[in-house]
This record gives sequence, C-alpha cells and structure tokens, in this order.
Amino acid sequence: MDAAEIKAGLDKINDQVREQGERALAEAKKGVEMASGQKERIDEMLVKQGELQAQMDAMEKKYGPGAAGGRSEQKSIGRQFVESEQFKAIAAGQRGAPANLSVKAITSATTANTDGNGGVTVFSQRLAGIQMLPDRPMTIRDLLAPGTTNSNQIEYIKETGFTNNAAIQATEGAPKAESTMQFGAATANVVTIAHFMKASKQILDDSPQLESIIDNRLRYGLEYAEEQEILFGSGASGHLNGVYTQATPYVAPAGVTVANQNYVDTLRLAMLQAALALFPVTGFVLNPTDWAQVELTKDAEGRYIFVSPANSAQPSLWGRTVVESLAMTVGQFLTGAFKQGAQIFDREQANVLLSSEDGNNFTTNMVTIRGEERLALAVYRPESFIKGALAAASGG
Repeated sequence: MDAAEIKAGLDKINDQVREQGERALAEAKKGVEMASGQKERIDEMLVKQGELQAQMDAMEKKYGPGAAGGRSEQKSIGRQFVESEQFKAIAAGQRGAPANLSVKAITSATTANTDGNGGVTVFSQRLAGIQMLPDRPMTIRDLLAPGTTNSNQIEYIKETGFTNNAAIQATEGAPKAESTMQFGAATANVVTIAHFMKASKQILDDSPQLESIIDNRLRYGLEYAEEQEILFGSGASGHLNGVYTQATPYVAPAGVTVANQNYVDTLRLAMLQAALALFPVTGFVLNPTDWAQVELTKDAEGRYIFVSPANSAQPSLWGRTVVESLAMTVGQFLTGAFKQGAQIFDREQANVLLSSEDGNNFTTNMVTIRGEERLALAVYRPESFIKGALAAASGG
C-alpha cells in the first residue's frame, strides 16, 4: 500500500475503535458487562491499528514527515479512550467504574493540514535572551582629558595674549624691555542629559533580564547623546559648547604647494596648521566611510599605500591615532591636540534609577526608569583644534 492507502486504513480503524469505545462506555454506565465477543473485536482492531501505525511510521521515516498528507502525531480520541486506565478497568469487568477522558479541543491541540486533516501543532522554539539592536561605538570621550567637579559651573582663566619684547640690554643701566600678558575668564556650564522609559511592574517581575536590558539601553542613550554634544553642542542654554563647534576652520597654510591635493594631503596640511599654532596634533576623528577612502588609496600598480590588509595595527596617519566615529559627518574631519585643548568634567556619572512614585504609577502598576548624567566640557584652546571638509582641492 502507498502512504495514502495506509492513512485511509488508519483513519478507518481509528473511527471503528472510537465507536466501539463509545458503545462500551454507554453499556458500562448502564451496568452492562462487556461481552467477550466485543472485547475480542476491540483487541483485533487495536492489533490492526498498531500494524497500520507501524507502517505509517516506517513510511514517514523513509520519506520524511507528512508523507501521508499530514499524519497527526497526536493519538486519535478513540485510541486514547481504549488505552486509558478507565477503559481497561471496564474491559476487565469492573462494573460501575467511571470512564472519563479529557481531550484538548481540536482547535487548540491541532492545526489543519493542506488536505484538511488535523496535525499536531508545531511549536516554535524560543531562544534564550533578546536580540538587541546594534550599538554605535563611542570613542570621542576617551580622546579628551578627564575630570570631575562638585559645582554646577567650571570657571577658568586662560591667557588671551602675550607680547614678547625680550631683547638684549643695550648697556649697563639701560632700561630693559617689558613684555605683557593678557588674561580672560571663561566658563563652562554643567548640563544634564537624561531620558526615561516606563514599564509595568509585572513584566519586570516576570522577566528580570528585561530590567537589565532597559538599564543598559538607557545608559547607551546617554552615551549617544553625550558624544553628539561633545562634538557638536551648540553652547546654547542647556547644551555643551562642542569641540567641533569651537574648532578653528581649516585654512591651507601659506608656503606649501600641493599638486592634485587629496584627502590625505588635506589632513597633513591641517596638522601643519595646528603645529603653527603651537598645538601638536595627537589624533584625527573621521567618519568610517572617509577612513575607508583613505585606506583604499592605491599607487599606480594597484598597491595599497597607507595600510596592508594583513596589518591589524591601530589605524594611524603619520604616527597619530585615527579614531573612526559615526558621530562625525561624512566628508568632514576634526584634528588637534585633544587632551591639551579640552577637558570633560563629570558632575554626576551616568546612573539609572527606578521609581513607582511618578504620576499614577502606583495605581497602574507602572514603573518609571530614568537614566541621567551631568557634565561640563571646557575647550581651553579652540585654536588647538582644526576642522574642515575633506573634499580634495585642486592644486598645482
């Protein structure tokens, strides 16, 4: 027999077994003992059912599940009945023995196959953990000098001018040259970066891992906003005055002529501009797209100029570290004496707090989870940073 014939025979015998089981149950309720002939017929049906089931199992083992159009791994109601302890008690001649069989509703225990037959629900496999969105690496803070404060404002004095009149004393007793210095006060306000989420108390109780995930996501959000502020903060109320915002625009230094100026030439000239301002460059900040453009530069023979694909060393140009940051706009660059020119002051390290005492949280079983940090950014010497566009300039 083929698979379809085996299945048809199995369905038929299942129906017959169910009918015999229902008849035996009805007679048992009336106190009528099962006739020996009926017991023999049921035994024969069960043997036949077992043989057909074995053939079906062999067929599916050879050709894979569903070879017979979607056989159910779930036993038929009739088979469950005759294999139950209650039915066995009736078959053994125990009068008055109750026969109850609890079977899940077809709609919840099975699913329809293409031919309309019921098949066992294929339960999905739940993997551990939660697949999170990717995080952007944060790199800018580490470039700057670290610091802390207990105040809401950083005030510092910086030199704004120096007139150097140092000279040889003409003769003994002659007036000596006088040099002058000018100073000015500058301030950097502490700003607050914060956000919050709400979650039900039940879900946090039922999924302890979720609280940790929310905590980490809130901290990541703070770091993301912080990096944007460190670079591009406008200096307006409540904002940092960013390094890129205050940096000196790139202007090609006089006295250097470059033919067919490209990305790398621009970066080297920016280094020179900072050096002429007496602030030796310690690194570059580039968008990953622009750094890839630099790394892919080849000579006339197709050889990479700046890096070898086999070299896993820290990205660098002329011994200065190159930091790739998605916060940097494509086509723009920032270079400078980072630790000398700017410093971060942490007033309150990033922290996450949880509270049910917010709005109607208490009566709605909600919890507010807040992430917050406070910091200030002092850019001591804006001229120590050079910013500009990487677009190649024509030269000659």
